Amino acid sequence: MIRLLILGGTTEAGDLARAVAERLPDIEAISSLAGVAGVPALPGRIRVGGFGGVEGLADYLKGEDIGAVIDATHPFAARISAHAVAACAATGVPLLRLERGVWQPQTGDRWLAAAHMPAAAALLPGLGRRAFLTVGAKEVGAFAAVAGVWFLVRLLAEAPPPFPGSLVVAGRGPFTVAAERDLMRRHGIDILVTKASGGAATAAKLRAARELGLPVVMVRRPASADGAVVDSVAAAVEWVSGPQQVSMFRRIEP
Repeated sequence: MIRLLILGGTTEAGDLARAVAERLPDIEAISSLAGVAGVPALPGRIRVGGFGGVEGLADYLKGEDIGAVIDATHPFAARISAHAVAACAATGVPLLRLERGVWQPQTGDRWLAAAHMPAAAALLPGLGRRAFLTVGAKEVGAFAAVAGVWFLVRLLAEAPPPFPGSLVVAGRGPFTVAAERDLMRRHGIDILVTKASGGAATAAKLRAARELGLPVVMVRRPASADGAVVDSVAAAVEWVSGPQQVSMFRRIEP
């Protein structure tokens, strides 16, 4: 039997855990989650919490006899991805990165790229006065000092406004175009700010902004971690089940 560690917290990670359970009975999957957004029902074992850096992750890989790792964390979760590269290199455990494809602009889109959150915040005063901020709870602080802009901040759960001149709306994708369009109209939104996260669950806001003729500030992804990368669950399943790869994985007694 092969024990597979899935570094998760994304839709793709959950889909991968289910695909492994359904198609690969000889593989025992462990889904590792941060737990900040709740713990979904998934097949196999679930581990919640951090590892304690590279050394902690390496110790976990050895202690649990992990035969392979698939990093299916969020495209902006650069730290855990870098830790996975280092820990797998130190322990000799094969590693694959499952990373959703990046969004591509369509005809009619008005996207402005920003290298990071402070750069996105600096763009706003010249673009609009009522911004829809969809960058996650950890990033909203970069916008607290922006003058002359009111913010509608989407978070996963209800919370107090993060700073004066803001309002929180709770929601978890997938969202519909109609709902996103209505939300933006209801609050008089004239600019959207988002991460270049990719994926279908939150893409509706981009179409809604296009239909409303709104500019979008798109914060670029951090550079991908080194190593093998696939962009679909099917490709990840093929990697972990392919005969050439399986011969490399550490096995444990069932």
